[in-house]
Amino acid sequence: MFKHIFSPGKIGRIETSNRLVVPAMVANYCTDDGRATERFIAYHEAKAKGGWGLIITEDYAVDPRGKGFPNIPGLWEDAQIDGHAALTKRVHNWRGKIFAQIYHAGRQTNHNIIGTQPVAPSPIACPVNQEVPHELTVDEIKELIEKFGDCALRAKKAGFDGVEVHGAHGYLIAQFLSPYSNKRTDEYGGSFINRTRFAREIIANIRAKVGRDFPVIFRISGDELVPGGRNIEDTKAIAMMLEEAGVDAIHVSAGVYGSIEAVVPPAAVPHGWITDFAAQVKRVVSIPVITVGRINDPFLAESILASGKADFVAMGRASLADPEFPNKAAAGMLEDINYCIGCLQACIGNLFKNEPIGCLVNPLTGRETELAVKPAETRKKVFVAGGGIAGMEAAIVAAQRGHEVHLFEKTDRLGGEFILASIPPNKGELDAFIVWQKRQLAKFGVQVHLNMELTPEAVETEKPDAVIVATGGSPIIPNIPGADKPHVVTAFDALSGKTTIGHRVIVIGGGMVGTETADHFANHGKEVTIVEMLPEIATDEEAAVRLFLMRDLEKNKVKIYVNSPVKEITDDGVIVTREGREEKIGPADTIILAIGAKSVNELENELSGKVERLIVVGDALKPRKALEAVEEGYKAGLTL
Repeated sequence: MFKHIFSPGKIGRIETSNRLVVPAMVANYCTDDGRATERFIAYHEAKAKGGWGLIITEDYAVDPRGKGFPNIPGLWEDAQIDGHAALTKRVHNWRGKIFAQIYHAGRQTNHNIIGTQPVAPSPIACPVNQEVPHELTVDEIKELIEKFGDCALRAKKAGFDGVEVHGAHGYLIAQFLSPYSNKRTDEYGGSFINRTRFAREIIANIRAKVGRDFPVIFRISGDELVPGGRNIEDTKAIAMMLEEAGVDAIHVSAGVYGSIEAVVPPAAVPHGWITDFAAQVKRVVSIPVITVGRINDPFLAESILASGKADFVAMGRASLADPEFPNKAAAGMLEDINYCIGCLQACIGNLFKNEPIGCLVNPLTGRETELAVKPAETRKKVFVAGGGIAGMEAAIVAAQRGHEVHLFEKTDRLGGEFILASIPPNKGELDAFIVWQKRQLAKFGVQVHLNMELTPEAVETEKPDAVIVATGGSPIIPNIPGADKPHVVTAFDALSGKTTIGHRVIVIGGGMVGTETADHFANHGKEVTIVEMLPEIATDEEAAVRLFLMRDLEKNKVKIYVNSPVKEITDDGVIVTREGREEKIGPADTIILAIGAKSVNELENELSGKVERLIVVGDALKPRKALEAVEEGYKAGLTL
């Protein structure tokens, strides 16, 4: 089925078992001085065990002042070698191949992380970090070139199979390559040949120290997607230079921090959206080319390889969602693959808070040892009330551990509010997680009871050993005059198709639910207005997700009123307070309420003291994002 994916590949002298690559992704799992931890090692070991052909670890800093995040790995000194050698040994135990990505963040960091002023080719601040860097002198540049070579040599001594030089995403090497960030007029700036000098001298230094047989990949942004940045034609020319300099493969990505949505694209970005960049590079070099970017399915990977656009396919977040992805694909267990849904909640969402990353659909990510599912010592009867994603996750894990599990859902389908979350534009992949959960319920023998609400009487009769309450939440109906009018509906009912929505729509509430509901109906030909009491809308969305959402709202001419608390709902609109005076907004045929949710957990009080173990998870505990709901469900199943 996947003959291209599972054909051996070769980068330099290293042969991989297949063409699937885990690209470098910052995880923040190391110590603050760059040493490997058990968490860091186990995280990569899980991918090696899962069958990935090549694993590229993230951002090994060549200098502590080059860190872009607080807890990334480092090989800037010999004392770090032994710890990372333990990583390579564990990966090799599974016959995996592992490269260390080596880098310097340049201006894409700040003094809070490195304790000093960042450095760069020119004293121009990164538009995201907004910190003016120190302009590197020629002597300092020469020193950094040596540090890249020394770092590569330490990687070789630590047992890595090769290195990837990070020249993408706006980090230091990319800063030298691009007129967007390099304004020098010496031998390292100005002309094309001068801007590439830093990269070429780094490759030469690495080759002099590690030899010709140690594979070197160069990662590059095919297009930086910022005004004045490099484009694909520049990249093709650089790729030819890099091959001549001795690079064994080119890894083509996109973007810089100023276009961060391209570096880690959300679900609004099409699958395989930059494979043509890789294809163009492949036409001008004879070495292997790796592509990346919103590729989360084996059929996508196979088609990219079959079309000749690339020699390897990198699938980062797919490996977070399911480290066993390759093994499952090879075995034809496609229904068991837990697919990345492009939500960004725990990967990029955590990262930009300088926290360890995770994954909404896979709570085990980064906690492979801590949250490992093990057989229960005693088999118990477990009742789960509620078939949303929190309840299903709890039931799956409990059943995996060997318990007898019964899941009760009062409606005729599983998925809860997550079904509605998948309805707005660019959210369609969310339902893949529901499909996967339903498959796991069946696989592990969970007895699902639809159209059946769990009652205290049933618990008293059946006497389960534990009850997990995952009954979710319900929409808040505000105490606003007119909220009970017939043309007023909740976002839940609007998205579920339970009511007909008129042409002119006002959505009260500008959070995630309100803005996505507005976007949905705007994309279906409605005239939509959002009314929000706070100064901004969609602040609870991840940054890249919000960017595309706001663009879509603008494209569809959605009117937005902020700082506008609603005082009354009328028959044809709403009355708000703006700048100290009342104002009517309208006309409207339908008013949609999206001002939040409240917990539904009466069962907790009704069962208190009547069951040995009682656990409340998800929105039944407190309305939050899906990330918390899934994790709580997982942990609940683990504790029984």
